[in-house]
Amino acid sequence: MFKNLREDINSVFERDPAARNVFEIIFCYPGLHALWIYRIAHWFWINEFFFLGRFISHLGRFLTGVEIHPGAKIGRKFFIDHGMGVVIGETAQIGDDVLIYQNVTLGGTGKEKGKRHPTIGNHVVVGTGAKVLGNIVLGDYVKVGAGSVVVKSVPQYSTVVGVPGRIVRSRTEPDLADTLEHGKLPDPEGQLIEDLARRIDQLEQTVKLLAEDRVPQ
Repeated sequence: MFKNLREDINSVFERDPAARNVFEIIFCYPGLHALWIYRIAHWFWINEFFFLGRFISHLGRFLTGVEIHPGAKIGRKFFIDHGMGVVIGETAQIGDDVLIYQNVTLGGTGKEKGKRHPTIGNHVVVGTGAKVLGNIVLGDYVKVGAGSVVVKSVPQYSTVVGVPGRIVRSRTEPDLADTLEHGKLPDPEGQLIEDLARRIDQLEQTVKLLAEDRVPQ
């Protein structure tokens, strides 16, 4: 247990440059508190004390602003940065070394039974406000841009942005950086608008030339 606690604290140091000391992390990081409360609730859940698991989870939501269903499965070195508004559904599965930011939802898409929430691979980063919905898989080292809505599975080493989420970058090897440099991410919608504007300008020039050819000299 103490090994896991040290690992959780070290994960904060590795990923948050604002973290200055152990006491600050222990007392001032709601994402970390939510993870610890989840682990208690999850123990009760897997031992079939379902009400206690849900009740402890509910208390954790009240105290931290993070809602993690006790039935979810979360790996090692999981870090929720800032935390507020995060929702993780009952059948969600999260691998190791995963980083998610505030207002992220790992949710379902309806009232279906069974596996209905996402499976997140190892070393995945999910940006602020992103929604990952349904029984889909995000492969290892996937990065999801802020505000994206992902409803289809994403292969490993990919970067996804937009609504709905589109793969805008694919790699053949992992990107070991946890950060999502949003200022450098491709903008598929913006690129499409630029392409349409360029095409319209070309058509206008063509129409102008054709009109000039038909004007009597």
